[in-house]
Amino acid sequence: MHKKAYLSLVIATLCWGGNAVAGKLAVGHVSPMMLTFCRWFAAVAIIFAISVPQLVKDWPIVKKNLPILVFLGVVGYVVFNAALYTAVNYTTAINVTVEQAVIPMLIFVINFLLFRMKVSWAQILGFTLTLIGGVITAVHGDLGTLVTLTVNFGDAIMMIAVMAYAIYTVALRWRPQVNWRTLMAFPALFALIFTTPLVFWEYSNDRLIWPDTRGWVIVLYTGIFASLIAQVLYIVGVQKIGANRAGLFINLVPVFGTLLSVAILGEALQAFHIVALALALGGIAIAEWGKPHLDR
Repeated sequence: MHKKAYLSLVIATLCWGGNAVAGKLAVGHVSPMMLTFCRWFAAVAIIFAISVPQLVKDWPIVKKNLPILVFLGVVGYVVFNAALYTAVNYTTAINVTVEQAVIPMLIFVINFLLFRMKVSWAQILGFTLTLIGGVITAVHGDLGTLVTLTVNFGDAIMMIAVMAYAIYTVALRWRPQVNWRTLMAFPALFALIFTTPLVFWEYSNDRLIWPDTRGWVIVLYTGIFASLIAQVLYIVGVQKIGANRAGLFINLVPVFGTLLSVAILGEALQAFHIVALALALGGIAIAEWGKPHLDR
């Protein structure tokens, strides 16, 4: 059993479910690129403050692996978050949630194409159930809503985010063997560096919104929970059980996002919330039960 991996991934997706709510609350209170910059500034400040001795110790290994660390920071941290925060300005929360449910499938496909990684029928069934759970959550139990969904500019931007995070997850197999603080600190630093030009672009196009009070609260949440805690725990999960199996947990994000909307925004708890959570957790359990050997 990999109880630590499961717990890590559940907490990570819970934090990301909160990030989905934060993204909705951020509209009009802090612009997308400013939010992305501020969250990584907060994350970098915290992780470096508590990790300097470890970072110095790991620097020789980091120096040899700078390309992959830059890649992880830019693709997983900058592209995904900047695209997501931009997408919610142009498309519905339902669309964004449904589209994120594609990430585990893309992880399966990329791993198969690049590494011929085996996928069992139980994993396919488990993935399907978790996907259904995520979709049911997104459409509030009304599957007929899927027929009326329209694709727009925001959806195209969101698909960039989806592809970026799938690639990031697969690329974690090339992460250097360093302390978790180092593996968090340097990609976060590169994310901060590469986000800076995006803030200037936003300013030059008169789209920059400096955080107000709510904006700063959202920045702190995303910097601490959605960035530091969630990313570290997700890396732990991928390290312990592999990208395919860890990726399935991403379909808990829309479920947790909806449940947090109930708790934070006062939305009503519906029967479909319980059904969706059962499907998502049941799908993960089936996939884990029927996993192929050496699924890394």
